[in-house]
Order: sequence, then structure tokens, then C-alpha cells
Amino acid sequence: MPSFDIVSKTDLTEISNAVAGVSREISQRFDFKGSKSTVELQDKEIIILADDVLKLKQVHELVLTYVTRRKVDISCLDFGKEEKAAGAMIRQIVKIKQGIDQETAKKISKAIKDSKKKVQVSIQGDELRVSGKKRDDLQEVIAIVKTLGINQPLQFVNFRD
Repeated sequence: MPSFDIVSKTDLTEISNAVAGVSREISQRFDFKGSKSTVELQDKEIIILADDVLKLKQVHELVLTYVTRRKVDISCLDFGKEEKAAGAMIRQIVKIKQGIDQETAKKISKAIKDSKKKVQVSIQGDELRVSGKKRDDLQEVIAIVKTLGINQPLQFVNFRD
């Protein structure tokens, strides 16, 4: 019975390389001279510290640019609220989305079941497994999921016949 998995995985090494590139650029750019602005990767979060809102927006743009250059989908980044930090600095935490959360998994599952295709969908932790009798049905399910407009990158992997 043919099947495939719907997953959402972000390449953390590419994110790490992008953060290193942003840090290098901050240290070399003229408009950041004398600034205490920093970017660092901790666990599955990018922590941005900036002197003021203008510098925070510039670092924000740099992060987006470098992540895009590393061919990582920017929808995997979830920018949090700006908050005050010590010494009149501004901190922003950017979460890196890994895996499909329960709410999104249920939304995808419901959309597939509403399409009346002869496939079974099962939620397995932070991924979904779709199986059916025909390959064509599975390919139509992939097309349906792509049109849902989920705000995180999805990959269709582990296709088996």
C-alpha cells in the first residue's frame, strides 16, 4: 500500500551558518560601529539584542536575508515580541519551527478527509502519515495540502510503493 509522510524539518546547521554570517556583518558594517547589537543561536531560538528599534529592524532584515541565502524557507522563523532588556537594549526572540504542531496536523488531516479521497491519515507525533491504494490519490493529496497555505514549510518524504 503506497504511503508518504508530511513533515516540517528545518536544517539547523544552515540556520547556524546564517546567524554566523549576520554576526560577521554586524561587526563589519559602518552603521553598527559602537553598537552592542548581537545575534546568537541558543537551542532552537535566535536571540537578537539591539540598541534601539531601528537597529533591531536592520538586524531583523539581515537575519531574513541570510536565511534566504542559505536556501531555508523563512516561514520557519516565528518572530516574537520586542521586549526591553538590560541597559536600554531591546531583545527579540525568534523561534525556529520544527515539526508539525497538533493544531496544524488536525487542520491538514481534516482538509484531506474533506476532500473525499480514498486515503487514510494518521498523526504520528509531529508528522503525518498518509496511505492509500493508488499513487494518484496520494499525489492529489499532496496538491491539496500545498494549496492549504500552512504558514510553515512542509516536506513530503518517505514515499513508498
